[in-house]
Amino acid sequence: MITPADGPDLLEDSPPGEWVPDVMEGFQRLTIPLEVDEEGQNVATLVRPDPTPGREDRIPLLYLHGWSDYFYNAPLAEHFEAHGYAFYALDLRRYGRSLRPGQTPGWADSLEVYDDEIGAALHQIAQEVPALPVLMGHSTGGLTAALWSARHQGRLRALVLNSPWLEMQGSTLVRLMASAVVNPVTRVQPKSFLKLPKVDHYWRSLSASADGDWDLHPAWRPQYAFDVPSGWLKAVMAGHSQVSAGLGLAEPVYVMLAAKTMFGTKWNEEMLAADSVLDVEVLAQRATRLGRHVTVVRHEGAMHDVMASRRDVRRQAARELFRWMSVYAGPDTTPGHAVDPLIPDDEE
Repeated sequence: MITPADGPDLLEDSPPGEWVPDVMEGFQRLTIPLEVDEEGQNVATLVRPDPTPGREDRIPLLYLHGWSDYFYNAPLAEHFEAHGYAFYALDLRRYGRSLRPGQTPGWADSLEVYDDEIGAALHQIAQEVPALPVLMGHSTGGLTAALWSARHQGRLRALVLNSPWLEMQGSTLVRLMASAVVNPVTRVQPKSFLKLPKVDHYWRSLSASADGDWDLHPAWRPQYAFDVPSGWLKAVMAGHSQVSAGLGLAEPVYVMLAAKTMFGTKWNEEMLAADSVLDVEVLAQRATRLGRHVTVVRHEGAMHDVMASRRDVRRQAARELFRWMSVYAGPDTTPGHAVDPLIPDDEE
């Protein structure tokens, strides 16, 4: 049974091509129209901070959220803007600002479908900030960003991944076993929901209504994650299979992870300083198959979303990220090539 979205928490489209004030103070949003399907008109929503003079001369960065999520991390945008980047975020179709009445939240039967909104978003960004962009993704958004990069080689300056969901918890064997269960169901009813345990550990670690720091929209980042359609999970596992085989990315890749994983059926305060969603050991192993130049950094005290962890953790993570970006994704770099001021060009 499909549970469609409805209610006053859903936004209306912005006028065609027009930026309008966002629900987050100091930000603007732009509706990107997509195709119409059996559930109606699909849209994506591009979000940016209120523009400042000289922004067009910066390096653009586009951020993709994860499953059952949306963009809410204003301090992350402020960090990038303060370091000379033009920050944009994209609420993908059927998530957050882009969810419309009658739609199944988060539904997609292939991660390639997001090529449409990522491409449209980058086209819009290029009209405003023409430099080669950086793409950043969290969790499932990280998997989506990596797969998009593999299909669009040479389109990015660098790829930044925040706890990307590159493999099922445990191992490839777990994915193969899950596929054996999911595939027959998907062939018959791709939008049928899987019966999975309902836990709110990750929400509790994030939400200011519980033990976290963030004011989360209750419909866009609900206490219990969206129900998981079997067809969506099949699409994710197909992406995992591609990563396992190797993506061959040419651009430099930065992967930030928590130092440890903490799973459990009951809440544990240690989940405030660990990844309670994904197996970080598996993610670290899979990251090496993304491309020729991958940097993996583990952060003590970090949660699943490293950049939504405790203030001191995310500040340290930002310092390390921008140190890396100054070398591999700064204004004097080209894809896959770091500029070393100690090595003259004729000696490289």
